[in-house]
Formats: sequence, C-alpha cells, structure tokens
Amino acid sequence: MCELLGMECNVPTDIVFSFTGFALRGGKTGPHADGWGVALYQGKFAHTFLEPKPACTSAMAEFIQKHPIKTLLAVAHVRKKTRGRASVENTHPFKRVLWGRHWVFAHNGTLPQIKRRALHSDLPVGDTDSEYAFCWMLQQLRRTFPGGYPKDPRRLWRAIAAMGAELGAEGKFNFLLADGKYLYARCGTKLCYILRRAPFGRATLRDAEVAMDFAEVTTSRDRVAVVATEPLTRDEMWHNGQPGTMWVFSGGVLRATLPSGQADREPRAKRSGTGAARRAA
Repeated sequence: MCELLGMECNVPTDIVFSFTGFALRGGKTGPHADGWGVALYQGKFAHTFLEPKPACTSAMAEFIQKHPIKTLLAVAHVRKKTRGRASVENTHPFKRVLWGRHWVFAHNGTLPQIKRRALHSDLPVGDTDSEYAFCWMLQQLRRTFPGGYPKDPRRLWRAIAAMGAELGAEGKFNFLLADGKYLYARCGTKLCYILRRAPFGRATLRDAEVAMDFAEVTTSRDRVAVVATEPLTRDEMWHNGQPGTMWVFSGGVLRATLPSGQADREPRAKRSGTGAARRAA
C-alpha cells in the first residue's frame, strides 16, 4: 500500500527530520517507490511538491531535506501503486479549495466501491480511488454545511469522522486530511502518533542513522504532533491508534479522539485474489 506522514505544531517548524526517514521508505527501506508528495501550509494556502518517482532518489525530496521550510501543518505520502499509473495527477497528497482555503488529503488503503458514489461538484483529475474519495468528502461537506466553515468546529470534526466510518465500512481507509486549521487523522487499520513537548529529548530515525536533540532547537513552549503509518524513530514512545477512530490535532495538541466506525476490513476482492483489488491508491 502507501505510507502517511503528518505534522502539526504550535510554532513554525520544519519537517526535515521526519521527512528524511520517511523519504527512504519511498523505494529504499520500503517498497513505496511509485511517487511521493508533501504539502506545507502557509496560513490557508498549501504549497505542494509532487513527483511520480521514488522519494529515496529524488532531487526534489533531497532539496526539502536540505532546505528547511517552516510550517504549522504538513502532510506527506509515499505511494505504492495498485491502480492508476505512476503519474503526477495520481500522486498524493491531493489539494482542493473549499470555503476559501486549501484542503489536503492523503490516503492509505483500498476503496473498491467508491466510484459507485456520484460526484456532482468536485471531480478528480487522476484515476485513483483515493482522489475520488477526497472529492466525494468535499462534496458532502458542501452539502452538510451550506453556510461555509462551521463556527463550531466540533460539528465539522464529527462530520469528517462519520464520512470516515461510512467509507471505511467499504474497504480500508486510513487517511490524513488538513484544512489549514486542523489535522484530521483516521486510523482504519494502522496509524500512530507522537506528541513532542518539553522536556525535549533526543530521537533517532529507524530508517537512517540520523539523530536529533530536540532540546537544542526548541523552547519550553513548543509543541509538535507527528502522525505516521509506522513509527519513524526507534527510541521514542509512539501511540498506536485504535482502528475505527479519528484524531484531531491543532496547536501541537490532540484535541479530540472521535469514533469513526469499526476497524476497516480488507476488501473481498483482495482476499479472493481478483483483479478488483487493484483499485487502491
């Protein structure tokens, strides 16, 4: 499948340390060699870097590692294609405009029935189930909140968790969704997170002999939340998600853990070995 990486914090922070290990999973320490992408927010605007090639050998990915770009919110993805060619339009994270802000989405899983759901507004550019699911979610949000971004954000949180439950019942739906204010992370089968705050310590990547002493680059007020498919470091305590839940992060804090259906099931086509299983992102 694919792997997800998200970062959300209360002060502008670069994603270099986490991304350095994560990029190696894009073809070197992991099989996810069919594309990579990262979105970095600046307010409501998300800068995106996308390539349909292995992250481990990408000059652009190396540029991001060597030139820190500070942000409050980031979403990254490394892809192992199962449907749709390795192309820039099929590379996560996907980006759309809703309510005057960029929304960013990345997915790990398979949703073989998603294209039975009609789309009337947002339409995909590529042919992955993931982008189609993202478009459907935005369409549902427009219908649910015709007045725009809800004043009570918890209404929005619950709506996103409910959509996650609905689509997760049809397949495998681990996702990261961001709107510039919040990072939403749904655990359908596997996802974990860590909250870094004072007193900061030292951490070593699992995929490279690279270590960071966060005490040297932070203040006592800094808070950083990192979400990943698999832990990125080997000497920190990561929290494993309960399948069928969704986290909401803002300000480097876990604001809510919401129910989002049951643990996702593997699609029947995948268990039976038919070609329909190739509809994953």
